[in-house]
Amino acid sequence: MRRMAVAALALALLAGACGDNPPDSVRLITHESFAVSDDVLAAFTEETGITVEILATGDAGQIVNQAILTAGNPVGDVLFGVDTTFLSRALDADLFVPYRAGHLDQVAAGVATDPENRVTPMTVGDVCINYDKSAFTATPPPSNLADLTDPVYRGMLVVQNPATSSPGLAFLLATIARFGEGTAYPWQDFWADLRANDVSVAGGWEEAYYGSFTVGGGGDRPIVVSYASSPPAEVIFAETPPDEAPTAVMIDGCFRQVEYAGILRGSEREDAARALIEFMLSNRFQEDVPLTMFVFPVLTGAELPPEFVEHTVIPADPAGIDPALIEANRERWIEEWTSIVLR
Repeated sequence: MRRMAVAALALALLAGACGDNPPDSVRLITHESFAVSDDVLAAFTEETGITVEILATGDAGQIVNQAILTAGNPVGDVLFGVDTTFLSRALDADLFVPYRAGHLDQVAAGVATDPENRVTPMTVGDVCINYDKSAFTATPPPSNLADLTDPVYRGMLVVQNPATSSPGLAFLLATIARFGEGTAYPWQDFWADLRANDVSVAGGWEEAYYGSFTVGGGGDRPIVVSYASSPPAEVIFAETPPDEAPTAVMIDGCFRQVEYAGILRGSEREDAARALIEFMLSNRFQEDVPLTMFVFPVLTGAELPPEFVEHTVIPADPAGIDPALIEANRERWIEEWTSIVLR
């Protein structure tokens, strides 16, 4: 998914529009899945007099890599969307100007913050196993990662390739966090067992969810790697909203992805950039993200839509790996996974 739906945005940046910002504006660089309601952006402009120009392109890895190429002379002022898997790369490249947002002390417990305030946490998304409830009336659904290797679930699971998919990489990291390396049953053995249990691999979330999954696409796989926000989305986007979601989340083995925003070093509009950071960490923006980007807010005071309260759960103890460790090992882990699962 990365998101179940992306609201249409009128991008103010066209080819060749990477020159100076017009007066009273701030330029936001972000990923293709970024979305915000028009009235929310209008509220920011009304409050501050500042217009937001949005340049959305690629995924989290691509926007970080592009920002590194222009470090110190950025094409924008704020970068939104660097996540846990690429955070260390961005910080090591010295992309950001430190700034401590006023509401930072209201960020939910367990959401990692940067001690130097180079980036500010903005959203939380948990990548989790989802399953089709209707497929498990006679057989209980899996309750933990190890269950997925049980022959009773043979041929039921579809995952995404971590080399080409953000949730695929997050799920790989979840298995590494759970089983470790050099243990009696390391993550490599777990994946070998998944392969032996006929796991299916898709290139990305849409191919897996809308192609192979029994609920999303009418496929033949009732277990899929998706998000904790997927069951609410199934209700919200249903032609006739059901009383309960047709899918559920397996809490064990979820991996928490935190998205951050930061002021790009070299920005000539730092005051406007600070104002945008403050606004994005306010309830007005935070309460907008569940229904636009299908992630969770980081502010403790932000209210969730009722569908997010009724039809899913937020994992109390999601898996996580230090971003620096991810940066040091990401490519090796993906190569090992490829050798085990695809070759």
